[in-house]
Amino acid sequence: MVKKCLSRMSGKLSRTVLRRGKGSNPFSLVDFTSPQYTNLLKAAEVKISMDGRGWAFDNIFTERLWRNVKYEEVYLNEYATPRIARQRINAYFQLYNNERPHQSLNYKTPAEVYYQS
Repeated sequence: MVKKCLSRMSGKLSRTVLRRGKGSNPFSLVDFTSPQYTNLLKAAEVKISMDGRGWAFDNIFTERLWRNVKYEEVYLNEYATPRIARQRINAYFQLYNNERPHQSLNYKTPAEVYYQS
């Protein structure tokens, strides 16, 4: 999929951008930080956000968030249509971000912490 997207971005895509990673991950991090790839993005005026600071913590946050979404919303409900699923999951995110205090944020909501800074 990534290769197809990049091929559409540029007909002159270098194979070094998509060299195979090790283990079960077919693409390594270097694929997406290589100059060939980032130059394609820059040429398309895409804003790149990958400073590398805290990336492990970003993954932990993401895994915990999706665990909460699954166990507190998705697994508890049967959705009749994809539209209803999107509406209910959006409502869950509103609750999660704006109404539900988080212990790790000193019992503030993520919105309070985000807009405070």
